[in-house]
Amino acid sequence: MSAVMELVHTIRPMREADIAAVLRVERASYEFPWSAGNFHDSIKAGYSTWVYQVGGHIVGHAVLMAIAGEAHLLNITISPDWRRQGLGRAFLFHLLDTARHHKAQVVFLEVRPSNPGAIALYEQAGFEAFALRKGYYPAEGGREDALVMKRML
Repeated sequence: MSAVMELVHTIRPMREADIAAVLRVERASYEFPWSAGNFHDSIKAGYSTWVYQVGGHIVGHAVLMAIAGEAHLLNITISPDWRRQGLGRAFLFHLLDTARHHKAQVVFLEVRPSNPGAIALYEQAGFEAFALRKGYYPAEGGREDALVMKRML
């Protein structure tokens, strides 16, 4: 007889004390990561900030700004070690529910065109591309455009 232990998955509000762990995930995920100040400011501003924990360890984070019937997904990140296991999808749907709770009628986000995995996830969740922001993201040797996507709630 074998026992399989399942790790508990938890999505909870981000706290200031989480920022060091959040930065480890952020830096492992992006060439141009958010700074500690970006996360501190998001918490201080009252944005909807979240962490995704597996077995008590932070493996993802997100920042959602909701105001005046709209929500903007500013950051959603899952650690490279935990990708392609459905965590990003679960986290995204949690954020959509959060946007609904804040009475948002539409959710916007920007994504790098060079990130086809994220684009596919967003499209599967009902987001549609509708604009391109030229030179939005810092990139090696210059700037990268952003694909702007939206989803009605």
